[in-house]
Amino acid sequence: MVHSTIKKCLVGAAVLATCAVLSTSAMAKDLRGWNIHVEDYPVSHGMEAFLAEVTEKTDGAIKGKVFHGGVLGSQPDAIEQVRLGAIDFGVFSLGPMGQVVPEANVVSLPFIFKSVPDMYRLMDGEAGAALSAGLEAKGIKALGYYDAGARSFYNSIKPINTPADVEGMKVRVMNNDLFVGMIESMGGNATPMAFAEVFQSLKTGVVDGAENNPPSYESTNHFEVAKYYSLSQHLIIPECLCMSKRTWDSLTPEQQAIVAEAGKNSTDLQRKLWQEREAASMKVVMDGGVQVNEIADKSAFQDAMKPVYDQFLNASPELADLVALFQAN
Repeated sequence: MVHSTIKKCLVGAAVLATCAVLSTSAMAKDLRGWNIHVEDYPVSHGMEAFLAEVTEKTDGAIKGKVFHGGVLGSQPDAIEQVRLGAIDFGVFSLGPMGQVVPEANVVSLPFIFKSVPDMYRLMDGEAGAALSAGLEAKGIKALGYYDAGARSFYNSIKPINTPADVEGMKVRVMNNDLFVGMIESMGGNATPMAFAEVFQSLKTGVVDGAENNPPSYESTNHFEVAKYYSLSQHLIIPECLCMSKRTWDSLTPEQQAIVAEAGKNSTDLQRKLWQEREAASMKVVMDGGVQVNEIADKSAFQDAMKPVYDQFLNASPELADLVALFQAN
């Protein structure tokens, strides 16, 4: 009788142990992360650091892999997959994100940020929280806003210090009505074209100038054919370290706290790495004979954007309060 009782107890203990293992296994998460960039890139290093911290602090209960180079699909497809929970996290430019989350379009407005530090301050504060709420309503949890650089004007004619300096210039822009309107509001001739065509177009005079961040200006060798780089910083469009809301909601409160902290630490790291990358690119272009000029007071450029903002708000009046929040802080 005693032996029978002991045997039952041992069997019961084994069942409980098995259930505990199964329960732990069921709670373990193997995350899939989407990234458009190559592995050796500030964004990529930030994402890897994020996942490593989460894995370490959850004792391996949450682990996974970052898939670099867009191998899990295009950015629009990946955004949709994150909303559905098929991809757990990723880093997305807030430019294309505007197709799904209207609030994200606000940061594509020219000169909405006065500088990169201004972008950090706004995106880490009340304005960024309001934008994050718009993302969350569409099934996307923002964990941090990465630095994707500031786009500035470069051309083959002269430095740009005021909006009047753009008058008459043929400037290549991305194919977006906002950016076309930006150039036209300063009296320039906006020329949308594929990025791959810009170098030859600058070299042959099809366009006088273009605009981009320092690493892009340097790595494409555009600085060899457009020797004036004016730091207008007219477009500062952050990238979002995002998690699927479905994945986020499946985490325990303790795990959510770990993920949130890792997101902040990852953002701090990525911003530092991006600044280092920009500084290296600026050294290359300046050593290459480029004339670089700062624009300390951007108020004239901001004033010139009134028609662009009016057109934007006429089309999206529901975003007026969010635009005002960004401008007021």
